[in-house]
Amino acid sequence: MQYCNAQRPRLGAEKGRSAGAVDWDKLKTFHFAAETGSLTAAAERLGVSQSSVSRQIAALENDMGVPLFQRHARGLLLTGPGMALREFTREMAGAAVIAESTLKDAREKVIGDLKVTAPVAFGSTWLAPRLSHFADAYPETRLQVLLDDREYDLLKLEAECAIRLWAATHADLIQRKLLEVSVSLYASADYIKRHGAPKHVDDLDNHRIIAYQANIPTPMRELDWAQRAGREDAKPRPPLLEINNVYGMLRAVESGFGIASVPDYMARESPHLVKVLPDLPGPSFEVYFIYPSDLKRSKRIAAFRQFLIDQASGWKA
Repeated sequence: MQYCNAQRPRLGAEKGRSAGAVDWDKLKTFHFAAETGSLTAAAERLGVSQSSVSRQIAALENDMGVPLFQRHARGLLLTGPGMALREFTREMAGAAVIAESTLKDAREKVIGDLKVTAPVAFGSTWLAPRLSHFADAYPETRLQVLLDDREYDLLKLEAECAIRLWAATHADLIQRKLLEVSVSLYASADYIKRHGAPKHVDDLDNHRIIAYQANIPTPMRELDWAQRAGREDAKPRPPLLEINNVYGMLRAVESGFGIASVPDYMARESPHLVKVLPDLPGPSFEVYFIYPSDLKRSKRIAAFRQFLIDQASGWKA
């Protein structure tokens, strides 16, 4: 959208003021308010009071000569000039994080924080038990691990690197395949005792199906295989239970609720599970380590990448 000169936010001079008249503190306050849509949330992110955020934004609007937000009961809405300014501050915030990361990696040793994101089930079952080995090798690097099935935006540096169960699609992201993981159908021994084991894939229609159902878009389609097995050209069989967390789905299977598609590496940790229709080949998915190309020279990223490669090479899917 194009704005006339009277509407465009002015980062430069007005009536003789220098281009440096707008300071980064005000822009940073605006950035968090624009990203969160809330004065309260922005204040929490910045560690200041809500009144301080409100004053900073008012001062910035006065400097710019245009309103940047519309205030209403549900939060903050960006005006046209506010939207244009947000594009500038996103670039500035990203550059600031890259600069901070570069300074961390300027040291000879691998030192500093590293923010990693991974899916809940894989992160808690496969990754977390192995992290002590990384800590032993790099005691001066503090990890912040964000376990979430949603996809963090690495280009906006919501996290510095990610373990994902799907490949990256953006050209500015670098990826390395770590593993290939298979999925099979599982039930508890108690469930099989009470309901019998299906002999044919069509028998699944008469069993209680547990399904993975994310409340956000996700490429983890392999985890609904219990619904799709044998029904490739038909409507998926309806589940009796839907859970938006893979670990929760595993616990439901362990309890004897029904049959579900479970990654084999997770089922291996549960001795009371029985593979259902073991001769039926299940789907598989690939696990990738992904990070922004801006961090390709990061010593912390390189160290964590090699750690993951070493761990994956000694592990059988």
